[in-house]
Amino acid sequence: MTAFQTRSAPLVANLVTTAFMVGLIWFVQLVHYPLMAGWPHDEFGAWEARHRERTGLVVVPVMLAEGAAAAWLVLCRPNGVPAWLPWAAGLLLLGVWASTFLLQVPCHERLGQGWDEATHARLVATNWLRTLLWSLRLGLLAAAAMTSRSAAETA
Repeated sequence: MTAFQTRSAPLVANLVTTAFMVGLIWFVQLVHYPLMAGWPHDEFGAWEARHRERTGLVVVPVMLAEGAAAAWLVLCRPNGVPAWLPWAAGLLLLGVWASTFLLQVPCHERLGQGWDEATHARLVATNWLRTLLWSLRLGLLAAAAMTSRSAAETA
């Protein structure tokens, strides 16, 4: 393994986990959340509970891995990546987590009690913040990968 490959491992871990979450959040935003309005309203709480259980199995491990990768990138910044970039990417991730726990989780908890059109609309509307923050994070990480690769090629 080359020094470039070893040094870029934290960046690769960030790119993989964030790209996964960006793909997932766009699917959720454009397909999944809007389709929730068509779930049976008389059994909505049960549907929501199953949704949370199954979604958690997919999302929680990746979000935790992404958090660890973000810390790793701050601690082990690849050559050519500006010092501010891992911190900015980390702040975007903190914004994602804040949005998740302060905005989306309360909506899901309320929907777990049964269908509520206003809560569903709030969930869809506030999830755009997460979608934007994760997308910006991926763009920033992609830029970091390009600067890191350029630095490796000129070294």
